[in-house]
Amino acid sequence: MDSLRVLELYSGIGGMHYALKESGIPAQVVTAIDINTTANQVYKHNFPDTPLWNKTIEGITLDEFNKLCFDMIVMSPPCQPFTRIGLQRDIADARTKSFLYILDLLPRLQRLPRFILLENVKGFETSSARVRLVKTLKECGYAFQELMISPISVGIPNSRLRYFLIAKISTEDINTQTSSKILDAFPHLPESDSPEHPTFLSPACQGASQPEEKMEGGHVLFKLETALEAQRKILQNSILSVRQIQEFLEPQKEINMEHYLLPKTLLRYGLVLDIVKPTCRRSVCFTKGYGRYVQGTGSVLQCCMETKIESVFTGLDRCSEEEKLQRLLKLKLRYFTPREVANLMGFPQSFTFPEQIPIIQQYRVLGNSLNVVVVAKLLQLLVS
Repeated sequence: MDSLRVLELYSGIGGMHYALKESGIPAQVVTAIDINTTANQVYKHNFPDTPLWNKTIEGITLDEFNKLCFDMIVMSPPCQPFTRIGLQRDIADARTKSFLYILDLLPRLQRLPRFILLENVKGFETSSARVRLVKTLKECGYAFQELMISPISVGIPNSRLRYFLIAKISTEDINTQTSSKILDAFPHLPESDSPEHPTFLSPACQGASQPEEKMEGGHVLFKLETALEAQRKILQNSILSVRQIQEFLEPQKEINMEHYLLPKTLLRYGLVLDIVKPTCRRSVCFTKGYGRYVQGTGSVLQCCMETKIESVFTGLDRCSEEEKLQRLLKLKLRYFTPREVANLMGFPQSFTFPEQIPIIQQYRVLGNSLNVVVVAKLLQLLVS
């Protein structure tokens, strides 16, 4: 295959670019486009030779796009209009303007790209934006497949369920005929036992990793979780095809623990933390608020294995404030470092942050990024 010319829209910190490298597909990113200043600093730091346009997509003319002569578009449009914790204003949200501009532009391109890959949050699959996307692809003659995939499917102990769409211009289908059905696991790639095409987990294993399911019933245990929630975590930790968290951690001697130990907000949020150990095979989705906020932004790591978590939380409600704090401190809970979060998101060791980017900003741009390994597998599927 000749080297593909790739246009990377909403390029962020370069997750799509790294996925292209990980996939082994001959490709060159001809231009990356994003308006986030911090993300662009990180991107330029890691890909200094790639043209990076710091401009709005809707400010780029049809003629400028045509001159790029690209074979593939990869993109992660803004997720805020579709996320469950947002207002879910969909196409009424101003942040979808650039995406709608792309859909308007696509049929008018001098040459349609052969391949398209799009990533977004759970919620996009029921949006009006998705309806417009599918309509445009059909009108342009694309075959496409939609999937809901979490990194658990590729053996990474992190739940980050995302919507993906892969499309290509071809008389041949993508694995199966274009269907309205959204897959919840990877289809098997050709020659799936070869190193280039690893075997993927079954839908059953994939489903076990998804934190979006609402759990009902059950009594409250020593933490604010139901019996069903506790059982689900046990199930997740029993999936041996998923690697342990300790494989993604930095050496302890390289971490300044003072920067990452949880502060006294432990007292307020101790009962709602998602606590994992190095031997766990699960963690919850890391968001852009990680490091600033405690609740619902990602898992925290228990560093003291000698202390049993049950001994800390059992009867905690009967302790004084000082006793509660002292108990919680025994666990030595800390945030995952940005490097560790990047590891769980599939970024290679060659990925680094510029020295001037504060840790809080590192978490923020990572939270807005994607899982590199998942996208790499989808790219292999797309061009196979």
